[in-house]
Amino acid sequence: MSTLVTGISELVTHHPELGSLTDAALVHADGLVRWVGRAADAPPADTRVDLGGRAVVPGFVDSHAHLVFAGDRSAEFAARMAGQAYDGGGIASTVAATRAASDDDLRALLAARVAEMRAQGTTTVEIKSGYGLTVDDERRALRLAGEVTSETTFLGAHVVPAGAARDAYVRLVAGEMLAACAPYARWIDVFCEPASPHAFDADEARTVLEAGRAAGLGLRVHGNQLAAGPGVGLAVELGAASVDHCTHLSDADVDALAVGDTVATLLPGVEFSTRSPYPDARRLLDAGATVALATDCNPGTCFSSSMPLMIALAVREMGMTPAEALWAATAGAARALRRSDIGVIAPGMHADLTVLDAPSHLHLAYRPGVPIARALECSGA
Repeated sequence: MSTLVTGISELVTHHPELGSLTDAALVHADGLVRWVGRAADAPPADTRVDLGGRAVVPGFVDSHAHLVFAGDRSAEFAARMAGQAYDGGGIASTVAATRAASDDDLRALLAARVAEMRAQGTTTVEIKSGYGLTVDDERRALRLAGEVTSETTFLGAHVVPAGAARDAYVRLVAGEMLAACAPYARWIDVFCEPASPHAFDADEARTVLEAGRAAGLGLRVHGNQLAAGPGVGLAVELGAASVDHCTHLSDADVDALAVGDTVATLLPGVEFSTRSPYPDARRLLDAGATVALATDCNPGTCFSSSMPLMIALAVREMGMTPAEALWAATAGAARALRRSDIGVIAPGMHADLTVLDAPSHLHLAYRPGVPIARALECSGA
């Protein structure tokens, strides 16, 4: 059945020919957008939904999230607010809790987090492993993640587990663990951060990424979060779809991102939750780099699933306009996942739509913390 959605005060399409429309409408059927235009020109449809003057934007694409975990790290957050520095070491406590949890427990936690995201307008989410760090636990995390999204990422190279020899663990990740996890993953990722004693240096990261590419996985990188380092350069060199964090960038990093097709995915919730400097989005945009926004929803450094909050932080703290931040949270994040079927509202695209209890997209940054966004349920999507 086809559905006409009308009563749209502002329709932000992110399509170069359609642009933003006022007094708009659209038709969707079988999970796809079938028509977009002025409400006065709308074709007939089987059913009709009147939004009563609300805005519609593309569904948010959260291209960086860690949702398969158990346990609580609120005390760690409180310690950081009191001045304790973050270095990645707290991940070990989440690993222990996640290993101890049953499949059903993890499945229930995961379902609740995805539902929380949809209630705030997110329609696509990437989910990483990385809180198992054994062959069986990493495979389990990806199997569970695959029940709720097609965007699954193998992150066995999250940190070196306590007590493990670095060389042996890198060989495990790039060998037996990768072989077990690759059937359940679309992507491979690595925390390339020499400033952390728990993460991986450039040579280790290269080994993991090249093994993942040989296994048919796309590449992603955690890079340049804690200090300037090799993550961005390595990501661009290897053609990674995205390098995420990008908090500390050299001029060479910015230039590389501007000329390559690797997306710079910024995660402002992390800076909010760690009292760290925010990335300079304006510098990246002015240089011509493609920028995405994501939550990095995780128990340690940003336990927020709110893409509207990320948009507000990007506008307030990172030099982005409201329109740029919305594009980064939708079309830009779709590019970070190498997706051309989401992030834009146009005929033939997935009917992933987010409705705002507001007349325009400006309210996403104008009303931070207010639950004005929700994913529109489109049958068949």
